[in-house]
Amino acid sequence: MNLKQLSTFLLVADMQSLSRAAIASDMAQSLVSRQIAMLEKEWGKRLFDRTGRGMVLSEFGRRMYPEVKRVLDQIDQLNTTAHQAAGILTGTVHIGVLPSLARQLLPLLLADISERAPLLRMHVTEGFSGSLDEQLASGRLDMIVVNRYGPSAARGEDVLGKLDTFLIGKAGRPELAAESLDFHALDGLPLVLPAVPNGLRATLDVLSRRHDTKLNIVMEVETATAMKDVAAGGHAFTLLPMAAVAQEVAAGKLEASLVTKPRIRRTIALSVTRQRPLSDGAKLVASRVRLLTSGLLETSVCR
Repeated sequence: MNLKQLSTFLLVADMQSLSRAAIASDMAQSLVSRQIAMLEKEWGKRLFDRTGRGMVLSEFGRRMYPEVKRVLDQIDQLNTTAHQAAGILTGTVHIGVLPSLARQLLPLLLADISERAPLLRMHVTEGFSGSLDEQLASGRLDMIVVNRYGPSAARGEDVLGKLDTFLIGKAGRPELAAESLDFHALDGLPLVLPAVPNGLRATLDVLSRRHDTKLNIVMEVETATAMKDVAAGGHAFTLLPMAAVAQEVAAGKLEASLVTKPRIRRTIALSVTRQRPLSDGAKLVASRVRLLTSGLLETSVCR
């Protein structure tokens, strides 16, 4: 057993895929598989169940995951403490980001942190709010940038801005001819949306009952990319902020119409872990995420 095997185990568990873990770690897939096999041989039990959808932690793997993460976090903290004592920001900061903001925020954040703290590393997880909330609560992430629906963010979160929701579909669809449409116009339209539990879905359920609108959800997906791809095919629509589709709209692949009466506004919030104190590096990243995200949300492309 060595640290490389342990870190590979965590990566495969997070990615739920040998191929994705290989890409993320810049290793050959065969080497990733070998590292897992060696660890399983050392411990005498399977860490993963191999399924058609990828790698899922076995019961033994679920038991070992928090223990392995605790060991690696302690080693990372040891290195971080040593460098901070020398006045150098280092270590790894784990960040969760919404798909609708990742494309614009992450390049800016990388350039910013690379200049301010070149030895600081960032590990980014992209996902919907529900999944990111779970990972923050479990201590796997240091901070998350998420959607909140309703008048405000949760207690203790920083509000970074607000985004409107648009009906998104293939360019040229007559349903999108106007710049805006009433919520009731969604009645019967084929929609591709995130699976429950999800904040948008919960909000739509409430609004559909209140406005006597029947939502026709023909497909549930796990990523914003899939939502856009299905909508671009022309057989369904989706609901996203303009920030998520600005490039596709500019390229003429997708078209967007603002949903009104009522408008569906998303509060974008920053939440940090309560499982442990933030390192100095994480505090720096959090401060830059606040500034950069707020700036993005003030631009016209994010409205």
